[in-house]
Amino acid sequence: MSGARALHPWQVITGGICGLVLTIGLARFAYTPLLPALQAQTGLSDAAAGGLAAVNYAGYMSGALAAAWIDDARWRHRLYGAGLWMALLCTALMAVSAWWPAWALWRYLGGLCGATGMLLGSGLVLGWLMRQGRRPELGVHFIGLGLGIVVSAVGAWALQRVWPLWSTQWLALAVVGLVFFAPAWLWRPPVPPPAATAAAQAAAPTASKRWMWTMAGSYFAAGWGFVISATFTVAIVEREPALAGQGPLAWALVGLAAMPAVFLWDRVARRLGDTRALLLAFGLQTLSVILPALSGSLAAALLGAVGYGATFIGIVSLTLALVGRRSPANPGKAMARLTLSYGAAQIIAPAVAGAMAQASGSFRGALWLTAAVMALGMAILATLPEEAPALKA
Repeated sequence: MSGARALHPWQVITGGICGLVLTIGLARFAYTPLLPALQAQTGLSDAAAGGLAAVNYAGYMSGALAAAWIDDARWRHRLYGAGLWMALLCTALMAVSAWWPAWALWRYLGGLCGATGMLLGSGLVLGWLMRQGRRPELGVHFIGLGLGIVVSAVGAWALQRVWPLWSTQWLALAVVGLVFFAPAWLWRPPVPPPAATAAAQAAAPTASKRWMWTMAGSYFAAGWGFVISATFTVAIVEREPALAGQGPLAWALVGLAAMPAVFLWDRVARRLGDTRALLLAFGLQTLSVILPALSGSLAAALLGAVGYGATFIGIVSLTLALVGRRSPANPGKAMARLTLSYGAAQIIAPAVAGAMAQASGSFRGALWLTAAVMALGMAILATLPEEAPALKA
């Protein structure tokens, strides 16, 4: 990238945000608000819908495995750029065919894109911030997650009124993605010089195996809680007779709650510490999952959506920044290793939830199971051993 060294902080942050909108907001999150139309117009069953979500996360996990293996900064940079292109392509290709195996392929590749944005892109941004002597936090960067949700929700809501056909909606969202592609591509964080990488490696704090396994266990639970709401929020709302047509509103509220929450969780972590902040986020997300299980009212659905949006973003941001600071030479690789547990939950949970919903005709059982898994994650996180402090936030 010629001229990459002249990038300003606002450019790197903005480019990273746009990269998340593409690779997560479209390649992953577009599926959630478009799912009801997809099911209504193509006959896609709950179990098949859950299977597509599981395939998407299988792709995400494959990407996490690759990111956990790649040491070369140049390859991390190239693959992140490829993920930006692929995110647009996979979104558009969902419109080409109504054949489930084809959808599964595009969802799998979309999962790979999500891993490039979430792990490689975030690692590149965090590494750049640390080299520039700035706060090694990812709160502002993860505005891209909330913005991606808002873009997919508002886009789906508007498109359903202009072009009701499901395939046209996917194509139109891919066109919207072009707006975010330009800054994401032009303002990618530059490849770090070898000297900077070597210096970061020499100063890198280390984490014990127990610390990593404890974090992995709690992050598995976080992944379970994340994926159920990320996949089925709109469908859960639309299933309630009194709430029909309100699904996109609930999904938009998830994103709107997530966007300001990223700043708040960074501040909470500075005041309480990372572990206590994470425990608080886990507890609040568990409550947000329980609300729609307790009541079928619009208030419960919307409060649950707001609570989910405001908390999942904190769990992801705090966890990835915490582990990334312990591996300044290659934050993306450390994030990827931890994300393998998150990805495992994202493969298992939607398939289980879809099967439970199809068997019972309701998502309530899946929501209660999710709350139990989240509570177990809190218990595991509470045992996190004290370690030598990572790089200061």
